[in-house]
Amino acid sequence: MKIEILPSSFSPTTYNDIATHPLQIWEWGEARKKMGLSAIRFGEYSKEKLINTYQMTIHPIPHTPYSIGYIPRSQYPSLEFIKYIRDYGKTNKLIFIKFEPYILKFKKPTTNDQRLTTSIKISPHPLFPSWTQMLDISKSEDELLKKMKPKTRYNIKHAQKKGVIVKEMLNDQGFEIFSKLYFDTCKRQKYLGHNKMYHSIIWNTLKKNISHILVAWYNNIPLAAYEVFYFKDRLYYVYGGTSQEYRNLMASNLLMWETIKLGKKLGATTLDMWGSLPPNYDQNHDWAGFTRFKEGYGTKFIELCNSFDLVCHPLLYNGYNILYQMRQLFLRLR
Repeated sequence: MKIEILPSSFSPTTYNDIATHPLQIWEWGEARKKMGLSAIRFGEYSKEKLINTYQMTIHPIPHTPYSIGYIPRSQYPSLEFIKYIRDYGKTNKLIFIKFEPYILKFKKPTTNDQRLTTSIKISPHPLFPSWTQMLDISKSEDELLKKMKPKTRYNIKHAQKKGVIVKEMLNDQGFEIFSKLYFDTCKRQKYLGHNKMYHSIIWNTLKKNISHILVAWYNNIPLAAYEVFYFKDRLYYVYGGTSQEYRNLMASNLLMWETIKLGKKLGATTLDMWGSLPPNYDQNHDWAGFTRFKEGYGTKFIELCNSFDLVCHPLLYNGYNILYQMRQLFLRLR
């Protein structure tokens, strides 16, 4: 097994042929570079054949010489890669490297290397929820409608009857409409999302081939907008925003249905709803509303592998987590 850092001259097409998720594709790394981060791509070879890729972004800790590595939505790393990247982290002053693999939950591989075992910690503050919802969209439209909850199906027909229409918008106007609705929604829900520059860079780097924006309209008024990613055979519902106007028209329900139809048109067989509470969730939880909304389309709850931290500098890692918890407490008390 050979592992090496891939140069910037490496073929993006060859790289993406191996990548398994939009957050691991070549273009995502380029977008993160435009935000001022470093993106490092690793290739894992078996008998000179590239079999796995891992893309890591480097996040500096202000006023220190140390950083954090982040590898989102890769396959589960091999033990060879874990050993390699731990040594890389130690040499390059990474306190830890956060992995959030995009695979079904399972027990992590065992190893006789005690030092390696103690270096792997379940992340105390994952960035992705461990649960999501998936929908098989390979079925016919009639089958998909039948599988929905009656209320969801009724809301779709209600929006259609009242004259709500959905358009895919692959231009700057579409992005501006989406971003306004998205940030208005973040403000209402007191959600601290990424800033507009982040979303603009992502859109302009991934648009058309990966990223798509759909907007639901009523009488020339945009009521809801989604940004979705399409990669290989999967569609991902990533970001969404809604207006407070005409909420009784159920525009979001029609928008999701048209999103499903777009996915089928593009060739996707699965829709990943990006995140969710687990089954039998608390109906009073802050996420209950959007979990219930997604569930209405006949989705299946899926538990993914836990996020974990590969610790390169144990003492600094413990100190970082204490400071992180103190900061979170401070933000809640503001």
